[in-house]
Amino acid sequence: MQERNIISSVLIGALFCVGMTVFGVLLTEGMIQFKDMDRSVSVKGLSEREVAADVAIWPIRYTEVSNELGEVYSAIELKNEKIRQFLQQQGFKVDEISVSVPGIQDRQAQGFSEEQVRNGRYAGTSTLTVYSTDIDMVRKAMTNLSQLGQNGIAISGQDYEVRTQFLFNGLNSIKPAMVEEATRNAREVAEKFAHDSGSKLGKIKRASQGQFSVEDRDSNTPYIKRVRIVSTVEYYLAD
Repeated sequence: MQERNIISSVLIGALFCVGMTVFGVLLTEGMIQFKDMDRSVSVKGLSEREVAADVAIWPIRYTEVSNELGEVYSAIELKNEKIRQFLQQQGFKVDEISVSVPGIQDRQAQGFSEEQVRNGRYAGTSTLTVYSTDIDMVRKAMTNLSQLGQNGIAISGQDYEVRTQFLFNGLNSIKPAMVEEATRNAREVAEKFAHDSGSKLGKIKRASQGQFSVEDRDSNTPYIKRVRIVSTVEYYLAD
């Protein structure tokens, strides 16, 4: 009986050792596979396009000066009508032209010098704004502004407050294709890296899409926009 118990204990111990050995092998292989799965490469993919602006916001501003407040308002009303007629002759519709409330400045009350007040105590500023989707018409009309000068209307220059804005509102129509292109370019970079490092490209570990940016192509052609998106993708690598 005692001898039988000894044999059973030996068998149990042997089976336990074999089980632990097998478990250790499996655990080691699992750790190696886990380590392999943790290898990854992060790449960026770019998509960039040039598009034409589809909306123009064109402010036209001028200043009228007089020592009589009533004269300032009368002159502004007359010149606004001349500018409206000019814009309609250029092809703009009435509902594309808006007129802001004139801004009146009392130079004497605001402490201007005597010479400045003498040249005109009241200065009235008026702004007419064209909102149009016809970019070519806006650009052509801008080149014809000298006609207003010939009619005694001195238009303010293109400073920040009266700068013509060219906008692109068609981003949603090109977003899907650009995201696809950026992702495809990222994968090409990742595949090149995997090939050069003797690895194989696996599944995507994580991905993030950057913000779309819409900027002027350059300062001389604000009506042409550069749209840009950068996607970041991380891939698993395997031997």
